[in-house]
Amino acid sequence: MPAPLKTMADAIRMLSLDAVERAGCGHPGMPMGMADVASVLWTKVLKYDAAQPAWPDRDRFVLSAGHGSMLLYSLLHLTGFKAMTLDQLKAFRQLGSATPGHPEYGHTPGVETTTGPLGQGLAAAVGMAIAERHLAARFGAELVDHRTWVLAGDGCLMEGVSQEAITLAGRLRLSRLSVLWDDNRITIDGAIGLSDTTDQAARFKAAGWAVRAIDGHDAGQIRRALAWAQRQDRPSLIACRTTIGKGAPSFEGTHDVHGKALGADEVAATRKNLGWDYPPFVVPDEIYRPWRAAGRRGGKARRAWEARLAASPMRGEFERAMAGELPARAFESLDRFIAEAEANQPAAATRQHSGAVLERIFGDIPELIGGSADLTGSNNTYVKNTRVLDAPDYSGRYINYGVREHGMAAAMNGMAVHGGVIPYGGTFLVFTDYSRPAIRLAALMGVRVIHVGTHDSIGLGEDGPTHQPVEHLAALRAVPNLKVFRPADAVETAECWKLALDSARGPAVLALSRQKVPAVRTRPIGENLSARGAYQLAGAGHPAQVTLFASGSEVAVALGARDLLEAEGIGARVVSTPCWEIFEDQPADYQAALIGETPVRVAVEAGVRMGWDRFIGADGAFVGMQGFGASAPDKVLYKHFGITPEAVAAAAKARL
Repeated sequence: MPAPLKTMADAIRMLSLDAVERAGCGHPGMPMGMADVASVLWTKVLKYDAAQPAWPDRDRFVLSAGHGSMLLYSLLHLTGFKAMTLDQLKAFRQLGSATPGHPEYGHTPGVETTTGPLGQGLAAAVGMAIAERHLAARFGAELVDHRTWVLAGDGCLMEGVSQEAITLAGRLRLSRLSVLWDDNRITIDGAIGLSDTTDQAARFKAAGWAVRAIDGHDAGQIRRALAWAQRQDRPSLIACRTTIGKGAPSFEGTHDVHGKALGADEVAATRKNLGWDYPPFVVPDEIYRPWRAAGRRGGKARRAWEARLAASPMRGEFERAMAGELPARAFESLDRFIAEAEANQPAAATRQHSGAVLERIFGDIPELIGGSADLTGSNNTYVKNTRVLDAPDYSGRYINYGVREHGMAAAMNGMAVHGGVIPYGGTFLVFTDYSRPAIRLAALMGVRVIHVGTHDSIGLGEDGPTHQPVEHLAALRAVPNLKVFRPADAVETAECWKLALDSARGPAVLALSRQKVPAVRTRPIGENLSARGAYQLAGAGHPAQVTLFASGSEVAVALGARDLLEAEGIGARVVSTPCWEIFEDQPADYQAALIGETPVRVAVEAGVRMGWDRFIGADGAFVGMQGFGASAPDKVLYKHFGITPEAVAAAAKARL
């Protein structure tokens, strides 16, 4: 590389090496190997302004190989991001620092998405590119005109989610998406050949990508390849042949440099090998100057964009959308739907009620972009007359994700962190197993993503136990900062959608039935009862001896059991629990009063017991599933597994 770029890249290498050495752990190999590529990208091509990290029309840089976080932290420091001080680099991996072991969205300015689980960044970047194209179609290139760049390693490409991501991107011809592959042919265990012989270039070409291979240490080749990528009419892959740990004389090119501090002797030898004549964490002014100039380079473009925004008649709508604020009248039509449902008491599957809710709100919230993992008709996620988002017209608001639950979930994360859109996507609840890594990251990042999980219990019937989720509600409820909604009827479904959309700082899962359920909210209340997380749906006619807790389709079962108990003179009350997470946020006195002190407490849910002791105690009765389901019609299954009003009443009486 030319001397200025080489010394600028060496600053990345040594800052990364020093930080890892000071922490006593970390991953120096990738930052040292990709320092040359990153230097050219960040100084010559990437559109950003270090003084305004959240500038909406900036390019997005996604470090999918998140273990190499010191590469990104070094770049942020060198280019002048205010939050990334030298002290932060020295505090790498320490409590409270802006430099955690893997980059975290919302924690460190300049980090576009949380990465670390390999492949997640690449898949999220597909969502960012979708959001950019859609918003450009909505607001015009004057306000939205940027690219998404991804740095990915061999591990990212080996993870299965990468296949879902790259084939979706290829199908949608996302030309503003470019992946820089760190082709160092090394994994933690050793040479890539130990575990993989995939021709990655051929794989990407087969998925519809433009592909180019370069020497990842040749500045001229890097720059020409970056310019080439910007001319393509489809997503592009640049295979950067690099040497992992470049510059470390005893370790470069070996798997030993991937994930550990190299030791004082090797660090000293690397300094000598690179001609880096400075103490740890010292960067001379003559190297800082071009880096800081690069950080200011986008200021002119940013100010010109701000002038265009100020003059745009769409300014208010653009700023509202990017801020994640809902329109002022977002729920007017939905409120009318609730009033109609209370009056008409429709009996239908909650997945159908969800579809009806979407029909009401879709036109009122233009940021909503929906989709399904090839289950549109089953998930009821498509709103009639909605255009499909596709090349070359990205103005549509429905995405055919194909059979790609994990890729869909990760792409929705990318759309959410990009801003300007509110993504929702559907699949069967049982297949949230495929989506769960991305759901967890959405919860960790605190972003608004809505997962529509239909066919939520053994009530889906004949498809059998492979498709009947019994443990999934418990597993999803265990995820911090994830709201799991399981509505019982049309009113609760509308209330839960409203709460999911209002929850701007975390994802939601809507667990919806395939089978028809009766209306349980049959009189006007004037407030969103689901907003309490759990509430008394029916009081006791006699002195209360039994409290019945239920969610979703089993609320009707609990109401039936209450009628049976009341007919025998046993006072029973019913509590609907549409969202446990919201209930836990209620005042302690409300929680205690709702759970109550009846001598008998029974929970009923067509899933496993795990978690229900919160409501019924260890000695409470549970009516639900003890194992997997079976293949039969839903009514047969409920009777077979004893999830009936009669069984619930019997369980209560047995405890009296």
